[in-house]
Amino acid sequence: MQQPALSVILITRNEAEHVADCLASVAFADEWIVVDAQSTDGTPEIARERGATVVTTADWPGFGRQKNRALDLARGRWVLSIDADERVTPALAEQIRRIVAADSSDHHSAPAAPRANGKLVGYELSRLSNFCGQWMRHGDWYPDRVLRLFRRDAGRFSDDLVHERLMVDGPTGRLNGELLHDSMPTLDSALDKMNRYSTGRARDKIDAGRRGGLATALSHGLWAFFRCYVLRRGLLDGRLGLVLALYVAEGTYYRYLKMGLLANPPRRAFD
Repeated sequence: MQQPALSVILITRNEAEHVADCLASVAFADEWIVVDAQSTDGTPEIARERGATVVTTADWPGFGRQKNRALDLARGRWVLSIDADERVTPALAEQIRRIVAADSSDHHSAPAAPRANGKLVGYELSRLSNFCGQWMRHGDWYPDRVLRLFRRDAGRFSDDLVHERLMVDGPTGRLNGELLHDSMPTLDSALDKMNRYSTGRARDKIDAGRRGGLATALSHGLWAFFRCYVLRRGLLDGRLGLVLALYVAEGTYYRYLKMGLLANPPRRAFD
């Protein structure tokens, strides 16, 4: 069986609202791998209808390890990692196709490994995110460089519970075009995500030997607001630019506060 040139991998849980459009935006790939964490809304069935290979896991080990499970199932020389609430624009899709096609030609004529001949083994994409109905083009969220396209034999995800990192062994480049990200359509969904992610990031940092507390939370939160709203010109996004800067600051504050509480849990009243 011929090896696929490009595999798309994604992990899901109850993403029926997004997964069809996500897979439609990467229809140019040769293989689609979906690792699902026991969705109850029909996500696996929708993904299969779109031609994806779907595997359901019984546990949730965190984002990094779950993505490595999907990576282990991929067969393509190149892999594109995407989230269910993301879409590849036509311009970005064309660039990805060209990268993969050029490498396929080199693969047949000169099969030396990219790490050995100096070729790029990964590419960053520019992610454009939607916050409460507005595309944010300033502040901390743009341009949000994310390493997502990589040679399968050169990449692996970190084991972080949230905000996992893709680590590649070799030089990387950057593509034009945009990856559209529609993860927070309402303020309620944004606040819910902040709470879950700040807890996960706090645990990751504690495991890495970092420490937090009230003073650290306040200082990092204030700096996050100033960086997002002033230094990175979030103010140019108008009213929601201010809301986003406050949101970033609050998420930072709670992350460091939770780190302090995890490292030094308060005694219960009846202990």
